[in-house]
Amino acid sequence: MTLVLVHGNPETAAVWNDLIPLLDDDDVQTLSPPGFGSPLPDNFDATSDAYVEWLAAELSHFSSPVDLIGHDWGGGHVVRLACERPDLIRSWASDILGVFTPEYVWHDRAQIWQTPKVGEEAVAAMVSTDPVETSTRYQSLGMSADIASQVANGVNADMAKAILSLYRSAAQPIVGNLFPTLTNASVRPGLAIIATADPFVGGELLARKAAEQAGAEVGILTDEGHWWMCSNPQAGADLINSFLANLDDNN
Repeated sequence: MTLVLVHGNPETAAVWNDLIPLLDDDDVQTLSPPGFGSPLPDNFDATSDAYVEWLAAELSHFSSPVDLIGHDWGGGHVVRLACERPDLIRSWASDILGVFTPEYVWHDRAQIWQTPKVGEEAVAAMVSTDPVETSTRYQSLGMSADIASQVANGVNADMAKAILSLYRSAAQPIVGNLFPTLTNASVRPGLAIIATADPFVGGELLARKAAEQAGAEVGILTDEGHWWMCSNPQAGADLINSFLANLDDNN
């Protein structure tokens, strides 16, 4: 079975580098959403809907359904894919489930990106920042020096453009209105990864509420932050390996 990892914002696939060697699967592949470590096509509008279509198209190239895991906005795309195209997956996991509740309030940086003019100024400053400075900030948030450097070097104009479009396409109440559709994700086994010290995705209470709606089991990473796959890859791998092993045992 192929295990597919999808990252989010403002990232590249390098965020998975420390986790992948600890996963039990022999076939682990990463997908880079357009603008986030891969070029942003001219005709791609970088909305949440567009990314779901992109992910579905990528998964259609695999010969059989995959186990699909998403982090940050990659986790958002995974949840929506599980609701809309469960035929493409055997299972799914996301660490951003709480975002899909009506009560969720976007974090401060997201609200800046969602605000016209202010958002443009913010992403312009992000792109113009020295990658060394950006790397240092990422390291303070849990990334290793090597991963932080790779991610920082992936920040560019394509990413800036994608950030604005993606976040504005999911401003509340838009993303919260998707809560009733989470029941569709229960068609496939799901895992809500909850890093309890992650300040960006709504907290454990909202994540558990969304997990129940989606029929997903819950996996807790105590005291881990947003980049749990970097700060404690072993704990993350143990959680994922256990979830997938149980699927194999039940098949």
